[in-house]
Amino acid sequence: MQADPVSGLPPELASEAARVGEDVDALFDKLLAIPGDRRDRLYEAMRHAAIGGGKRMRPLLTVAACNLFAIDRDRALRVGTAIECIHVYSLIHDDLPCMDDDDLRRGKPTTHKAFDECTAVLAGDCLHDIAFTVLADEATHERPSVRAELIAALARASGPSGMAGGQMMDLVAEEEGPLDMDAITRLQQLKTGALIEFSVEAACIMAKLPEAERTPYRGYARNIGLAFQIADDLIDHSGDEEAAGKRVGKDAEAGKATFVSLMGEDAARQQADLLVEQAIEHLAKHGEEADLLRAIARYVVKRNH
Repeated sequence: MQADPVSGLPPELASEAARVGEDVDALFDKLLAIPGDRRDRLYEAMRHAAIGGGKRMRPLLTVAACNLFAIDRDRALRVGTAIECIHVYSLIHDDLPCMDDDDLRRGKPTTHKAFDECTAVLAGDCLHDIAFTVLADEATHERPSVRAELIAALARASGPSGMAGGQMMDLVAEEEGPLDMDAITRLQQLKTGALIEFSVEAACIMAKLPEAERTPYRGYARNIGLAFQIADDLIDHSGDEEAAGKRVGKDAEAGKATFVSLMGEDAARQQADLLVEQAIEHLAKHGEEADLLRAIARYVVKRNH
């Protein structure tokens, strides 16, 4: 059974999360329209992976961060969907037999199981490319300099200095033995945190905020990025597979060091709670326009999938 992406959300977050999810799906539906030729299977695979399911946490963060600066919602959604393209491509590739070899994702068969490995690789590759096509479009922002900065920042967040680099560190750890706390923190700041940080940073870029004024927003994003990963580790450690919509217990089976294995379950929960408190403190100068970001931070450690 597919996990409900907004199940367990507090009322102040559930309605906006559902709305963002619907809007992202609608944009994916346009971006991934079946062409009616021999590429159809490729588009069907991308649609299978991208449309329906998932928490849409990254687009939700982008929309919430854009609220701080009164940025047009449609533009925020375009950037959020570009980020989600990168996220979904990474999930397709992570699930492949050469990586995590998973059969289930978001409560349905992984892309290589629903189609085949070759199609899954190409689907991931194409979603990666579509992300930058969306950012390069004038509909995302009228200023070429802003679009260029968005593209460069997303490339850093998803490449060797971000998500892909963190994934490589994770693969090497499987060969060289468990990591210590500092190494795991660094790994997760790249593998999970970099894309989450860009989700917030993107709003600063669109608002043309000077570098010196971006520090609190980066601090917020970094704190919830680590809290999000600790929550993921807790779900894998003691979560319910049906609620999670994916296989749990993988880290223990593989002998991987995680925040939970190093700190213990109780200490890990306490650390995640502390990170959320610190994240919210970074928004102290803002009023109700930051309420959605605060609600997201609180939810990060309470979710079950």
